[in-house]
Amino acid sequence: MAQIEYKELLDAGVHFGHLTRKWDPRMAPYIFMEKNGIHIIDLNKTLNCIDQAEAALKQIVRSGRKIMFVATKKQAQEIVTEEAKRLKMPYVTDRWLGGMLTNFGTIRKSLKKMQTLEKMLKDETTVNNIAKRERLMLTREKDKLERVLGGVADLTRLPAALFIVDVKREHIAVSEAKRLNIPIFAICDTNSNPDLVDFPIPSNDDAYKAISLITLAIGKAIEEGLMERKQDKDDQRLVEEEEAKRQVDRGNEDAAPAARAEVAEETSVAENTEE
Repeated sequence: MAQIEYKELLDAGVHFGHLTRKWDPRMAPYIFMEKNGIHIIDLNKTLNCIDQAEAALKQIVRSGRKIMFVATKKQAQEIVTEEAKRLKMPYVTDRWLGGMLTNFGTIRKSLKKMQTLEKMLKDETTVNNIAKRERLMLTREKDKLERVLGGVADLTRLPAALFIVDVKREHIAVSEAKRLNIPIFAICDTNSNPDLVDFPIPSNDDAYKAISLITLAIGKAIEEGLMERKQDKDDQRLVEEEEAKRQVDRGNEDAAPAARAEVAEETSVAENTEE
């Protein structure tokens, strides 16, 4: 597993927390000191938390389940979208729709509607037969659905875990995941409540560099989990092929004595006939 260096965290500004008057006391175990009215995050704790999160994420992905990325704040949208797309994982970076997890059936209906609109607008015959105003309205509706739900278009069941960049901003996602007992991995700044998530990662959640560094680290862990899953599948296939070959060989071995006995019997009959 690729290890993040202490210096990388320092250079990315991961240690810079919020003003001391905005802190959440439950983040005290992860705070190193106060300087110029700002809390400084203990980077050793951050490294430990990243290691724990990476190990847990690898196991989840290795079992074949999905991790949903959630980051609607502007400085996190681009990096989170790119990483989620690269890993072919679901993501929400525009707006979290209430009930996206707890009312997943309704979201599935919206996804189906989006796919229907896409097919309709790609069909030249249908497009030519509807009025220009109606076509414009359908296009706008499709674009709106794609913007909000495009990242979860391929999601057929609830994700196994959530990776969230800012737990205060994404409080609805956090509460829905907790209600469904879905594990939460999250970047927690000094104004956040780490008790709300299963795997808090103490870090600056406003700086682009800090968000990027931790998101890429999480992405690498997921990628390693996917590679291990692929290796497990290949190994399983080899074992099955070996077992099938062994059964064929065993069948041939069992058939050989019977064949020899049959040949001997035929030979004996032939000899008796000649006599």
